[in-house]
Amino acid sequence: MKGRMINEGPPRTFVVVFDKGDEVIQGLLRFAEEHDLTASELTGLGAFSSCVLGYFDWERKDYNRIRIDEQVEVLAFIGNITTKDGKHKLHPHVVVGKSDGTAHGAHLLEAQVRPTLEVVINESPRHLERREDPETGLPLIAL
Repeated sequence: MKGRMINEGPPRTFVVVFDKGDEVIQGLLRFAEEHDLTASELTGLGAFSSCVLGYFDWERKDYNRIRIDEQVEVLAFIGNITTKDGKHKLHPHVVVGKSDGTAHGAHLLEAQVRPTLEVVINESPRHLERREDPETGLPLIAL
Protein backbone atom coordinates (compact mmCIF):
# COMPACT_ATOMS: atom_id res chain seq x y z
CA MET A 1 0.00 0.00 0.00
CA LYS A 2 1.22 3.44 -0.94
CA GLY A 3 -0.39 6.78 -0.18
CA ARG A 4 0.31 10.45 -0.61
CA MET A 5 -1.32 13.82 -0.16
CA ILE A 6 -2.37 15.44 -3.43
CA ASN A 7 -3.94 18.59 -1.91
CA GLU A 8 -2.83 20.30 1.30
CA GLY A 9 -6.34 21.71 1.74
CA PRO A 10 -8.47 22.37 3.40
CA PRO A 11 -9.73 19.86 2.66
CA ARG A 12 -6.66 17.67 2.60
CA THR A 13 -6.93 15.07 -0.16
CA PHE A 14 -5.02 11.79 -0.26
CA VAL A 15 -4.72 8.95 -2.75
CA VAL A 16 -4.05 5.46 -1.37
CA VAL A 17 -3.15 2.65 -3.77
CA PHE A 18 -3.30 -0.91 -2.52
CA ASP A 19 -1.22 -3.68 -4.10
CA LYS A 20 -2.01 -7.34 -4.71
CA GLY A 21 -2.48 -9.17 -1.41
CA ASP A 22 -2.97 -6.07 0.75
CA GLU A 23 -5.76 -6.17 3.35
CA VAL A 24 -8.02 -3.13 2.93
CA ILE A 25 -9.56 -2.47 6.35
CA GLN A 26 -6.35 -2.65 8.38
CA GLY A 27 -4.49 -0.67 5.71
CA LEU A 28 -7.00 2.18 5.74
CA LEU A 29 -7.08 2.30 9.54
CA ARG A 30 -3.28 2.43 9.65
CA PHE A 31 -3.29 5.25 7.05
CA ALA A 32 -5.95 7.16 9.06
CA GLU A 33 -3.83 6.89 12.21
CA GLU A 34 -0.63 7.97 10.44
CA HIS A 35 -2.34 11.08 9.02
CA ASP A 36 -4.70 11.73 11.97
CA LEU A 37 -7.83 11.64 9.81
CA THR A 38 -10.85 12.34 12.01
CA ALA A 39 -13.63 13.36 9.60
CA SER A 40 -13.02 12.05 6.09
CA GLU A 41 -14.97 10.58 3.22
CA LEU A 42 -13.55 7.99 0.88
CA THR A 43 -14.30 6.53 -2.53
CA GLY A 44 -12.54 3.83 -4.48
CA LEU A 45 -12.36 1.39 -7.38
CA GLY A 46 -10.38 -1.75 -8.04
CA ALA A 47 -10.70 -5.49 -7.47
CA PHE A 48 -10.53 -8.12 -4.70
CA SER A 49 -9.43 -11.74 -4.74
CA SER A 50 -11.85 -12.33 -1.85
CA CYS A 51 -13.90 -10.32 0.61
CA VAL A 52 -16.31 -10.57 3.50
CA LEU A 53 -19.39 -8.36 3.44
CA GLY A 54 -21.59 -7.68 6.43
CA TYR A 55 -25.34 -7.17 6.56
CA PHE A 56 -26.56 -5.81 9.92
CA ASP A 57 -29.05 -8.14 11.59
CA TRP A 58 -31.36 -5.94 13.66
CA GLU A 59 -32.49 -8.75 15.95
CA ARG A 60 -28.98 -10.03 16.78
CA LYS A 61 -27.40 -6.55 16.77
CA ASP A 62 -24.50 -7.98 14.79
CA TYR A 63 -23.41 -8.45 11.18
CA ASN A 64 -24.27 -11.52 9.14
CA ARG A 65 -21.02 -12.38 7.37
CA ILE A 66 -21.24 -12.91 3.60
CA ARG A 67 -18.02 -14.50 2.33
CA ILE A 68 -17.12 -14.14 -1.35
CA ASP A 69 -14.18 -16.35 -2.29
CA GLU A 70 -13.62 -15.37 -5.91
CA GLN A 71 -12.20 -12.54 -7.96
CA VAL A 72 -14.60 -9.56 -7.99
CA GLU A 73 -14.54 -6.07 -9.43
CA VAL A 74 -15.08 -3.22 -6.96
CA LEU A 75 -17.90 -1.33 -8.64
CA ALA A 76 -18.42 1.15 -5.82
CA PHE A 77 -16.50 1.75 -2.61
CA ILE A 78 -17.68 4.53 -0.30
CA GLY A 79 -17.36 5.29 3.36
CA ASN A 80 -16.04 7.54 6.06
CA ILE A 81 -13.36 7.77 8.71
CA THR A 82 -14.23 9.18 12.13
CA THR A 83 -13.14 8.58 15.71
CA LYS A 84 -14.66 6.88 18.74
CA ASP A 85 -13.08 7.20 22.17
CA GLY A 86 -9.94 8.59 20.55
CA LYS A 87 -9.55 5.67 18.12
CA HIS A 88 -10.04 5.80 14.37
CA LYS A 89 -13.21 4.17 13.02
CA LEU A 90 -13.75 3.13 9.43
CA HIS A 91 -17.27 2.74 8.02
CA PRO A 92 -16.94 1.33 4.47
CA HIS A 93 -19.63 0.03 2.12
CA VAL A 94 -18.93 -1.74 -1.16
CA VAL A 95 -20.67 -3.12 -4.23
CA VAL A 96 -18.70 -5.89 -5.95
CA GLY A 97 -19.41 -7.51 -9.31
CA LYS A 98 -18.85 -11.16 -10.14
CA SER A 99 -17.79 -12.54 -13.54
CA ASP A 100 -21.41 -13.43 -14.37
CA GLY A 101 -22.48 -9.81 -13.93
CA THR A 102 -24.23 -10.25 -10.60
CA ALA A 103 -23.53 -7.68 -7.90
CA HIS A 104 -23.35 -7.96 -4.13
CA GLY A 105 -23.20 -5.07 -1.72
CA ALA A 106 -23.02 -4.42 2.01
CA HIS A 107 -20.71 -3.20 4.75
CA LEU A 108 -17.10 -4.22 3.99
CA LEU A 109 -15.62 -6.30 6.83
CA GLU A 110 -12.54 -7.80 5.12
CA ALA A 111 -10.97 -7.69 1.66
CA GLN A 112 -7.78 -8.86 -0.04
CA VAL A 113 -6.76 -6.78 -3.05
CA ARG A 114 -5.99 -8.22 -6.49
CA PRO A 115 -4.59 -6.54 -8.53
CA THR A 116 -5.20 -3.02 -7.11
CA LEU A 117 -7.55 -0.77 -5.16
CA GLU A 118 -7.39 2.99 -5.63
CA VAL A 119 -8.93 5.06 -2.84
CA VAL A 120 -9.37 8.85 -2.68
CA ILE A 121 -9.78 10.33 0.81
CA ASN A 122 -11.07 13.86 1.40
CA GLU A 123 -10.72 15.21 4.91
CA SER A 124 -13.18 17.69 6.38
CA PRO A 125 -11.69 20.53 8.41
CA ARG A 126 -14.04 19.58 11.29
CA HIS A 127 -13.79 16.46 13.43
CA LEU A 128 -16.49 13.82 13.83
CA GLU A 129 -16.88 11.59 16.86
CA ARG A 130 -18.86 8.36 17.14
CA ARG A 131 -20.77 7.24 20.23
CA GLU A 132 -22.29 3.86 20.91
CA ASP A 133 -26.03 3.83 20.25
CA PRO A 134 -27.72 2.03 23.17
CA GLU A 135 -30.48 0.58 20.98
CA THR A 136 -28.28 -1.00 18.30
CA GLY A 137 -24.87 -1.19 19.93
CA LEU A 138 -23.43 0.46 16.81
CA PRO A 139 -20.96 3.37 16.96
CA LEU A 140 -23.01 6.13 15.25
CA ILE A 141 -21.87 9.67 14.39
CA ALA A 142 -22.84 12.10 17.15
CA LEU A 143 -23.52 15.62 15.88
